[in-house]
Amino acid sequence: MPASTRPRGRLRITNDSLVEDSGEKDVVNPQAQQHAVSELPSEILQFLMGSRYCEVDRLSDVAWSLFGSTQPGWSRVQAVCEWCHKNVIFGYEHACATRTAFEVFQERKGVCRDFMHLAVTFLRCLNIPARYATGYLGDIGVPPVDLPMDFSAWYEVYLDNRWYTFDARHNEPRIGRILMARGRDAVDVALTTSFGPTKLEKFTVWTDEVKS
Repeated sequence: MPASTRPRGRLRITNDSLVEDSGEKDVVNPQAQQHAVSELPSEILQFLMGSRYCEVDRLSDVAWSLFGSTQPGWSRVQAVCEWCHKNVIFGYEHACATRTAFEVFQERKGVCRDFMHLAVTFLRCLNIPARYATGYLGDIGVPPVDLPMDFSAWYEVYLDNRWYTFDARHNEPRIGRILMARGRDAVDVALTTSFGPTKLEKFTVWTDEVKS
């Protein structure tokens, strides 16, 4: 898609889509095994490394002290997810565009991306490939929540030669995740990337279940 520029002034961007979903919850496989690093495909190795918001070097000792005694594989991944879910406070008022995983661990607060950055970093420290994912998540199959939007983040973990979905904010399998992008962290899948000064005045997302 060619680059374009917009003149000075307000810009409004909208999109409306109808998406078909299987209606199945995120896959749960407690028997999924962790790979030795030497067994991983070369293209997976990048998801063991540190990245802009995921400081593997700064949290490695913490990760092993918290989770080193857990059973490798699915159990260890779930332990990381549960720890982040229980120990980080969610709130839109806690949003910060530059907060890293190490800072999330120190401050224990944030929005969904902060939960995921911390979990992804812990997992990489434990030699488990993990990548950041972003998309839409409506209230399908769960009680509706009176919050302003359904745009969300989650993460995926590589076990038994495939990727599994986890969500440290909600910590339960969900229906109807609409994936938009995957990356090492939020840098790779930013909502918008601007070159020059901009101010976001309003941002609204909605998802509604449509019966077939």
